[in-house]
Amino acid sequence: MAEPVRARRLTEDEGRRLLNYVRRGKQGTIRMRRAVIILASSSGTPAPSIARLVAADPDTVRDVIHDFNARGLAALDPSWAGGRPRLIGPDDIAFVVATAKARPARAGLPFTRWSLRKLAAHLHRNPHRRVRIGRERLRQILREHGISFQRTRTWKTSNDPAFDAKLDRIDAVLTRFPQRCFAFDQFGPLSIRPHHGSGWTPRKHPDRLPATYRRTHGIRYFHGCHSIGDDRLRGVTSRRKGGDHSLAALKSIRAARPDGAPIYVIMDNLSANKTPRILGWAADNNVEVCLTPTYASWANPIEPQFGPLRTFVIANSVHPNHTVLARRLQEHLRWRNANARHPDVLAAQRRERARIRSERHQRWGRPHAA
Repeated sequence: MAEPVRARRLTEDEGRRLLNYVRRGKQGTIRMRRAVIILASSSGTPAPSIARLVAADPDTVRDVIHDFNARGLAALDPSWAGGRPRLIGPDDIAFVVATAKARPARAGLPFTRWSLRKLAAHLHRNPHRRVRIGRERLRQILREHGISFQRTRTWKTSNDPAFDAKLDRIDAVLTRFPQRCFAFDQFGPLSIRPHHGSGWTPRKHPDRLPATYRRTHGIRYFHGCHSIGDDRLRGVTSRRKGGDHSLAALKSIRAARPDGAPIYVIMDNLSANKTPRILGWAADNNVEVCLTPTYASWANPIEPQFGPLRTFVIANSVHPNHTVLARRLQEHLRWRNANARHPDVLAAQRRERARIRSERHQRWGRPHAA
């Protein structure tokens, strides 16, 4: 008959530490229960009695005793595997991530995006490499690898061969001649309809805007001019944007500087801004037209100035007609020019700059040369 399993004789240090674990109980439940098993076995208590003491199976008690006899106090910290073996390995996880980032059309499937259900089903039925995975585990893997469900974004780059030269010229006139530099652009189209916005109202009682089913007022365009030197914004509203309106704006800018010295007007590449009539008049009246690169209207300094107009005049409004809208625009321009450095105006301009950068995926200028 085999001898009963019993823990070996404890050393003085082992006995003191085990007793400390049992009395204080600050080392965790598992470590305390194992310390009880070892102390009881070293004092001659049989394994079945110890099993009843700690509410465990006798085989578990014997395993702990054998482990202590082999490794000492390291047996207090079991090295459990923690659950069933994994069904997918690192290579499978890499394949799942690569499949999720590729479009379904590359796998010959007739849809444009994955859902968790479709992706899990495709991985399970993939003839080249089959990965059996649940939707929740699939979601966790994608999250761990920084893959989230996002809206598709568009991007646009300029194909202007003179891109760098135009940006350099705009940067030069803004730096050297700010008092004689102006920015001109069109803002619109402006239509008469309720525009969503935001405001301070009682909680769960937002302002209600009437719905618009018929729009019979047509559209208008706001032609704005920003004086860089004194930071003043002015403009007019017209029915359309054409070469005659751009020429009228240039003439008004020239009239504001009647000394005949050169002035610089920054405009985008709209065809109405570079007609032969405009270019000829500019050459005769000492006006340099600085055109922004193609598809790079973000380089026009007036773009951020339209943010406050959109925030404080257009948003959260129900204008009855274009006459009232034009009057509101002029009232805001007068207030803006009197409070050019107001924090609300500056915050709206920063939001507009951020929106332009987000839409265009562009930043002003280029990285500085090393």
